[in-house]
Amino acid sequence: MWEAIEQRHRETGEPIHHIVRAALAEYLQIKHSTLFQVSTSTALVEGIYKGAVTVGQLRNHGDFGLGTFEGLDGEMVALDGHFYQVRSDGKAREAADSDLSPFALVTRFQPGKGLAMPACTSFNALTDQLDKVRLSENFFYAIRVDGTFGEIHTRAMCKSEEGTPLAVAAAHQPEFHLRDVSGTMVGFWSPQYLKTIEVPGYHLHFITSDRTAGGHLLGCSGRNLTVQIEQVSDLQVALPENEEFLRADLTRDTSKELDTAERARDKAVKK
Repeated sequence: MWEAIEQRHRETGEPIHHIVRAALAEYLQIKHSTLFQVSTSTALVEGIYKGAVTVGQLRNHGDFGLGTFEGLDGEMVALDGHFYQVRSDGKAREAADSDLSPFALVTRFQPGKGLAMPACTSFNALTDQLDKVRLSENFFYAIRVDGTFGEIHTRAMCKSEEGTPLAVAAAHQPEFHLRDVSGTMVGFWSPQYLKTIEVPGYHLHFITSDRTAGGHLLGCSGRNLTVQIEQVSDLQVALPENEEFLRADLTRDTSKELDTAERARDKAVKK
């Protein structure tokens, strides 16, 4: 048994204590979810876009989540075990197991009972209602929202050169407006105290029901929405071992630049 645990550790890089805890939780049928993250938000802001893990490796850690691809080549949406890439033309494709990611956050989604949200007039209205469901400012929350949307406002990053600051890359990001579509929002709420590691607050991506379009969510309006949410208290961060990360200066406070790149919602859709 110990040899099997060590082999799993060598194959995935997962800490031994986590492998044991997850195995015991499964055997005892105890609910156990972990957020598995590749790299940090600060590294992404500083332009470290070299792929650190493959999509195939991410599957070992989760079936739900988001991120980006090597070279900042579009947005990642992981849903129901499928990993999608939304590229800079706004179109989605299913990612290959060999595709690389410099930053991603995934989990095995195990939500409680879904909550009905009859109407949502804007992104702020959505987050206001989600705030009422969250029980703490200090835990993580995995969030899924399904429904019909009058309008979805998204963006998708363009492939960028290594070292290009995220704020510079984001200044040229294409934005898209999808109207009268059904689809799913996928994402997380993360605590403010982890702002050098995570994207704090709400970070949501979107994909249409036919899996052909989506992106990083900037605004929305919708009706007849179903919200599923899961509180998660276990975080595992895998740091890249490439030269770019090893030599990077990650001591700057990049929170304002991250907010500009991730939350530029001054023109959020309202209806």
